[in-house]
This record gives sequence, structure tokens and C-alpha cells, in this order.
Amino acid sequence: MTVDAFPLCWPEGWPRTKRPETARFATSFATARDMLMEELRLMGARNIVLSTNVALRRDGLPYAGQKQPDDAGVAVYFEYKQRSMTFACDRWRKVEDNTQAIRKTIEALRGIERWGASDMMERAFTGFQALPSSASTNATAWWVVLEVDHNANPNDVRAAYQRRRKQTHPDHGGTADQFSAVQRAWEQYQEARNG
Repeated sequence: MTVDAFPLCWPEGWPRTKRPETARFATSFATARDMLMEELRLMGARNIVLSTNVALRRDGLPYAGQKQPDDAGVAVYFEYKQRSMTFACDRWRKVEDNTQAIRKTIEALRGIERWGASDMMERAFTGFQALPSSASTNATAWWVVLEVDHNANPNDVRAAYQRRRKQTHPDHGGTADQFSAVQRAWEQYQEARNG
């Protein structure tokens, strides 16, 4: 999976916050970013990519004086003990607050290790392993397969499912794999809606 620092590359399958809140971290983006990078370094993370909607210069630093992006989500991707990991946060209205929230989460997990319960930290980190790329698992998000927005209303999703089902059916020029992917997407949608 290729991850870019800009624009935001949100982890597939992670739900988005519908109504972000105001946080009280009171830190700048540069400070939050630097503190996050230090926490990751202390933890032993490698190949770190901090992905946001903050535009970057050629040297990788953000342009000065940017306004807050409409989507203030933050995702950090890294390798930890030869496993791909990701943390993401969009609960807060500002990029710096979401970055700080991820930093504080990693700091807390590092504390678990320092306090002598490293087995619990390993178990906690297992839940943050990055999902394999969809190319290797055929696990594309349901809204991508059905070609709708992930916030589409149920009637639009049903109509898209019926349209895609017909398009991908082997009797109409599709393949069995394409048709199965549409069926799986419909099932994923129903599980997400009823879950």
C-alpha cells in the first residue's frame, strides 16, 4: 500500500467522525508533529509517514500560514517490529489536535511497556496493524465496489447495488469474481448498517 503525506490517506475501513469536536490541547501543528515523531522514535518505529491535508513544500515541511483544511483528519503509518501499523484520528476540528491525540495515545501505549506490562502493549498494538492492501486481499470497501459515497442513503446504496450486480453478472459481460465482489460489498454494507 502506497501512502502519501499529502493529501490525507485515510486507512481503509476506519470509520470517520461525523461531527468533530473542539479539543483543548493548545499546541501548534509543528509542535504536535515533532512530539509525535519523537514518541514514534522512542518506540522504535521506522518508515514513518504522517498523512494529512496540510499542503507540504518540497522539503516536506508545511507551507506557512495555511488555513485549517476542511478535513482535519490525521493518519500515521509506520513499521513496528516488522509489522505495518497505522493510527488515525479525526475526532477534533484541527489537524494539530488530531496529531496530538495520536501522540498521546502512543505515549500511553509506551507507558504500558515502561510499567512492565509489555505483553499487554504487544496485544494492544496488534489491533493497530495496517490492513493489507486491497489488491492482495480483494477486500475493497463496499462503497468503492458499489460506486457510491460511504455516507449515501439506503435507497441510493440499494439502487447502486442492483445496477452494479447487473453490470458485473457473467451473463451481461462481467466475471464471476466481479459479481462476487459486488455481493460481498452488499453484505458488508448490510452488516455495517445493522451492526
